[in-house]
Amino acid sequence: MSKLTEYKDMSPRARAVVAGIAAARGIDPADINNVWKALARHPAVMEQFAAEMKEAFAPGKLDPLTKELVYLAVSIANQCDYCIASHGTMARRKGMTDEMHEEFTRVVLAAIKGNKIAMAYRVPVDKAFEEA
Repeated sequence: MSKLTEYKDMSPRARAVVAGIAAARGIDPADINNVWKALARHPAVMEQFAAEMKEAFAPGKLDPLTKELVYLAVSIANQCDYCIASHGTMARRKGMTDEMHEEFTRVVLAAIKGNKIAMAYRVPVDKAFEEA
């Protein structure tokens, strides 16, 4: 298990990242998620990941709930308990209902199974599905 570094004990670089995230979320930096506490020991990785997350979740053509659902689907497929918990919570905060979660889960599980079937049978891609 990773060693977690509390905000008060972080290096200035790590504290700067956490302060930015906390300000954007309207939370106390001391209440930052454990993933950031784990990354605090490696500020360069932390800075890069924070920038990637900020860009990915910036306003765009996809609404915030859709972005959380995509992240949640990938987390389920990759079997990341931490990300399933955190992005499941964020999806609920952004409007995911119990009914939506049930339907979403059925789609994700069907996709995972479909992917495995296609790989197991080494199914060639149809010409109609190939990009030009």
